[in-house]
Amino acid sequence: MNFRNWNKNHTLGLLVGLFLPIVFLPIIIALVAYFQNFYFQQLWYKFMNNNGVMSKLMTLAILSNLGMFYLFLNKEKYHFASGIIVGTILYLPAVVYFLFF
Repeated sequence: MNFRNWNKNHTLGLLVGLFLPIVFLPIIIALVAYFQNFYFQQLWYKFMNNNGVMSKLMTLAILSNLGMFYLFLNKEKYHFASGIIVGTILYLPAVVYFLFF
């Protein structure tokens, strides 16, 4: 990807790539809590205090970007899709940190 040709669609895709996992994180936690017979508050507490659980749930929330990426890829909005990929990659250091430290 050439950053010299960065435009508004890249920026919008980047913002979607950064904020979509934040929106989907409580939904993922609620679904996991429901299927594993936990209360939402219990799993939220585990998420906030256990780095192993945090990295796994963050990874599941980041997978929500995959759907948006394929949606805009099929609509041939490649700039928007590449912005989503950059937003997804920006989560990588946080997931690696919570996984190993």
